[in-house]
Amino acid sequence: MQALNLPRYTFSLSHENGKRKIFDPIRKKRVALTPEEWVRQNFIMFLTQDKGYPASLIAVESLVNINGLSQRADIVVYNKQRQPVLVVECKAPSVKISREVFEQVSRYNIQLKTKLICVTNGLQHFCALLDKKGTGYNFLQEIPEYSFVKSYMAEY
Repeated sequence: MQALNLPRYTFSLSHENGKRKIFDPIRKKRVALTPEEWVRQNFIMFLTQDKGYPASLIAVESLVNINGLSQRADIVVYNKQRQPVLVVECKAPSVKISREVFEQVSRYNIQLKTKLICVTNGLQHFCALLDKKGTGYNFLQEIPEYSFVKSYMAEY
């Protein structure tokens, strides 16, 4: 798979019925290794190993109901009170991060109401924090550590 703009991690890969699979430690099962899944698994490792997000508070392909339609958010991180605090939209490296990608994650966030949103294609990562007035987002220079998320949420 393509090298990403993330640290290198070790994964459990396999071939089953002629298809490449990767073990997802969050869902605790092997899933098809698509370019988007490669980005998602690398970003999960980045969040848990480098940014201190507890794996037990992460959901993958979390069901979100948008205008009566069921959709799935790629990654949702919760706090210990099981409130969503971060939603991440992952795209394949070949997909450009565009306004449409931000609109997609924003639609998910209408229901989730997180303070942080991120989008990544593995090569570029953008993270934005809802301002304390709740009127707009401010882009961050980097993906925040979980300790920041906990302290920021405590101030809300």
